[in-house]
Amino acid sequence: MRRGKRLSKTQSVCIILLWLALCYWILTGTERIDGPLILMLVLSAALVFIPVLKSLKGK
Repeated sequence: MRRGKRLSKTQSVCIILLWLALCYWILTGTERIDGPLILMLVLSAALVFIPVLKSLKGK
């Protein structure tokens, strides 16, 4: 399978900061923290951090 260009460190930091800001916005705006919310945050973390770590590890 063909891979695209690797992420730079600046791009990786920006992606992580945007993800953290989104998580903060979601957690402060919700009335209660329940199981589906936690599961959604864990899955989104995997979708963000796995490609970022693979990109940084490959350099």
